[in-house]
Amino acid sequence: MSSATAPNLIAAVSQERQWDRLMQLARLGAIPGDGVNRPCLTPLDREARRLLIGWAEAIGLSVSVDPIGNLFLRHEGTDPAAAPVMTGSHMDTQPAGGRFDGIWGVVAGLEAVQAIRESGVRTTRSIEIVAWTNEEGGRFAPGCMGSMAWSGHSPADTWDAVTDNDGVTFRDALAEHRAAESDLAQRPLGPVEGGPKPYAYLEAHIEQGPRLEAEGLDIGVVSGIQGSRWFLVELRGESAHAGTAPLGMRRDAVQDMIRAVTALNALMADPEDILRFTVARIEVEPNTSNSVAEVVRFTIDFRHPDKEVLILNGDAIENTIRSAVKNCDVTVTERFHAVPVDFDTVVQDAVEDAARAQGLRSVRMPSGAFHDAQFMVPVCPTGMVFVPSHKGISHNPAEYSSPEQLAAGARVLAAALATLAG
Repeated sequence: MSSATAPNLIAAVSQERQWDRLMQLARLGAIPGDGVNRPCLTPLDREARRLLIGWAEAIGLSVSVDPIGNLFLRHEGTDPAAAPVMTGSHMDTQPAGGRFDGIWGVVAGLEAVQAIRESGVRTTRSIEIVAWTNEEGGRFAPGCMGSMAWSGHSPADTWDAVTDNDGVTFRDALAEHRAAESDLAQRPLGPVEGGPKPYAYLEAHIEQGPRLEAEGLDIGVVSGIQGSRWFLVELRGESAHAGTAPLGMRRDAVQDMIRAVTALNALMADPEDILRFTVARIEVEPNTSNSVAEVVRFTIDFRHPDKEVLILNGDAIENTIRSAVKNCDVTVTERFHAVPVDFDTVVQDAVEDAARAQGLRSVRMPSGAFHDAQFMVPVCPTGMVFVPSHKGISHNPAEYSSPEQLAAGARVLAAALATLAG
C-alpha cells in the first residue's frame, strides 16, 4: 500500500493531537527556556511512560516491557504470526535537552498507528512502537543501552556497574524501574532471548542539523549513520599548594590535560571538516582554586563516516595521550564503539515514495548523530525519517521543529509503515 492509494490514511494524521501530546510530555521535566531534563529510569521517565501507555491503551494497543526496560506498544495485523514492523525512538533527554529529540519519534509512531487504525487501513503485519531505554547516555553512559542489548550488540549486563553522578548503578536503577512497572506484560529481550525478529525498523527523528532547513526541504531520507567512539580519560598526578609548590616539581593533572587535548586536536585535524572530535565533560579533583589538581577525568566523543578513519584515529588516541602527558599516570577506557552503517534501500524507498506521493521535497542524507536505528541494522532492514530542525539546534532548550513539519513527518511515517506492513 502506498500513500497515493490511501488518502484517508494521510488525512487521519492529526497535527493538533500530535502537538498536544508532545507538549504534555514536555511538561514532565520542564526546565527554563522550553527545555526538558528527563533522565532515564527516573520517576519522571516513568510518569512519561505511563502517559504514553494511557494513550496507547485508549486506542486498543497492547503494552509490554522487556528485561532492560524497552517499552512496546503493539497494533495487531491480520497475520499475528508475521514478522512485525517496528518504529519508535526514545523518551529520555539530555540534562539541558529540548522537547523533540527522541520523544517525537515515539509520539509520531503512535500518531501514525492511530491514523492507520482510524482510517480503516488493514496491515498484514503487526506494527510495534518501541521506546528504547537510555538512548541519550545523559544519566548512564554510554547511550543506546536498550537497543544494544535488544539487538545482541552487547550483553544486557554489560553496564550493571555503570554509575550516575549520585553513585547509583545502572543495575539498581533498572531494578527499581522494573519493580515500578511489574504490572506490565513481560516479553523476551528481542531476538537475543527468542523474541520475534522484525521485518523492518523505521525511526522518525528531528534532523539535529541545519541541512533540511537551509535547503528548504521537508523530509530527510536517511541513508546511514556515521560511526562513533567514546572514551573516558583519567590523568592522576599529585595535589600540592598553589603558592608554595615549585612548577618544576608539580604533577599537575590540569596542565597534562591541556597537553593531551592539544595533541588530540592535532591528531584529529581534518581540513575537510568531516571528522567530529569533542571533549565535553571534565572533572577535576580537588577542584579548589589554590591547589594543584591531582586528578582530571575527561570524555572524548569521536565520530566519522569512514570505518577505516574511525578505527585508525580511534586506536591512536591512547598513545597520543601518553606521548603528550609529562607527569601523570594515564588510564584510557573506551566506553562505546559503533561502526558506520548504511540503511536498507527498501526502507529508504518506502520513505522517499511516501514523501513524493504527498508532494513533499526530500533528500537522501546521512546522520551525524547516532540513534537506536544504528543497532537495528544487523537485525532487519532499517531506515530513518528526518524533519527539519530550526538552525540545526539540538541537545538544547532552543531545539525546535514546527507543528507543521512534525505533522508532515508523521504522515510520511504513516504511509511508509503501511507500505512496509503490507
